[in-house]
Amino acid sequence: MKFRRVDTATGAGAILAHGQSAAGKKFKKGRILCGDDIAQLLAAGVEELVVAQLDPSEVAEDEAATRLAARLVNENIVASKAFTGRVNLIARIGGVLTLHADIVHRVNLIDEAVTVATLEPWSLVSAEQMVATVKIIPFAVVHDTLQTVMAALDEHAGKVFDIAPIRHGSVGLIQTELPATRQNVLDKTRRITDQRIESIGGSVTQERRCEHSEKALVQELTSLHQQGCAPILITGASAIVDRRDVIPRAIELAGGEVIHYGMPVDPGNLLLLGQLGDCVVLGLPGCARSPAYNGLDKVLPRLMADIAVTPRDIMTMGVGGLLKEFAGRPQPRDDAVPHRDPVFAAVVLAAGSSRRMGPDNKLLAEVDGAPMLHGVLDAVTASAIRHCVVVTGFEAERVEECVARYEVALVHNSDYARGLSTSLKAGLASLPDEVDAALIVLGDMPDIDPPLLERLTRSFDPQQGREICVPVYNGKRGNPVLWSKRFFADLCAVQGDVGGRHLLGEFDEWVHECPVTDASIHRDIDTPEQLRARETDRN
Repeated sequence: MKFRRVDTATGAGAILAHGQSAAGKKFKKGRILCGDDIAQLLAAGVEELVVAQLDPSEVAEDEAATRLAARLVNENIVASKAFTGRVNLIARIGGVLTLHADIVHRVNLIDEAVTVATLEPWSLVSAEQMVATVKIIPFAVVHDTLQTVMAALDEHAGKVFDIAPIRHGSVGLIQTELPATRQNVLDKTRRITDQRIESIGGSVTQERRCEHSEKALVQELTSLHQQGCAPILITGASAIVDRRDVIPRAIELAGGEVIHYGMPVDPGNLLLLGQLGDCVVLGLPGCARSPAYNGLDKVLPRLMADIAVTPRDIMTMGVGGLLKEFAGRPQPRDDAVPHRDPVFAAVVLAAGSSRRMGPDNKLLAEVDGAPMLHGVLDAVTASAIRHCVVVTGFEAERVEECVARYEVALVHNSDYARGLSTSLKAGLASLPDEVDAALIVLGDMPDIDPPLLERLTRSFDPQQGREICVPVYNGKRGNPVLWSKRFFADLCAVQGDVGGRHLLGEFDEWVHECPVTDASIHRDIDTPEQLRARETDRN
């Protein structure tokens, strides 16, 4: 290929080497110039062009890409029309992408002019989705090079890529229970499992719940197997810790075998692969209760497409097995907490005008010999919470003087009269970037204590789907609530004199209820009568 500068009048049939604008029209690089193009360029005063001219030994980029793509298509994968040396390969059906990575490597190692790029092997794809692209890098490729690439593909023509369709069968789910297991946890696990299976293209048609014992599991496994469920998923009330644990022993007692236990994927280490007759049985890791991408998601689509998963397959997942979230997943978690101890903050809302208390600022009212706000800050500063922000508004100077004894940050909300949401937004916006989750604490709850806050922070576990931790007493939710950083934007979008309570229903799959032993989580003080009633109860 030769590049040279030519008079525009002689450029017909040449390849435009650089983009050119003329009279409002753009001529893209790589365009083969025709007579009309030349006329328009001359009319616009373009007298010279840089063009490329092919040697007789070269094949133009579009033709070369088209010929290569013809070796890669089959009944499930079609090729787009070539453009700028590129042909995209498109899935005709949904399913799991299978490919021979060694052949793709072989093609890409032949010459820098020829490239083939693909999605990750075993990717879940939908119909009309691009799964690979052939791109000729320069404007042309040497004929002999193209022939070498074609020869590398001849033996595998139509077999380098394929789509394994999802089997729309009957997935079975067994959840085991211990005395302390809460039904809402099992209900949430069912919803998340339904979402996960449906996103692949299948459905959970049978669910069983039984005690966490070998005998009960054998009975349910046998029943689901006889009804044709496949695969069968088992979520244990207690994580599998050994091949002799309850779930693997139940698989064996039911007549099956444990194929492999454990995987070099985090989250997902404790996955178990078993076989019961012709049915695959999976003992799920605890992270499967969360919609976040985990080790189960690297195995389940293959099984749903009738692709065998071997111990070697699992054992070679370690490279890239330290997972992070990405936007292609149905439930991405862009702000997932990194693999370190989470950093907690508290946003103490102390800006309200306390109209129901009368002329006094309730946060400064005496409770147990000190201002009410002191009781809240005593609990927060004695806990493991690293950052504390107090949001002021009404009588800001008096409130600031009240909290001067504490090592806290102060943020003034000049819009406090517009409602609680403005204080919430001001407090969250002031938190350092290192914060992973924040407790939203009402300044008029003097009876909260450090053990309550510790219970909430210890319950926080994004890998298990525990990203919003809510205290519960006698079946009723209360305050404060611990929110993962990923929900800060949603909290900041709240309007009016409300907090984030209504968001709990919207994000229910991430809510974890923490049982507590007293009613302090329900007790905020808004009126003189409530303050007197508290004093009476204490006396």
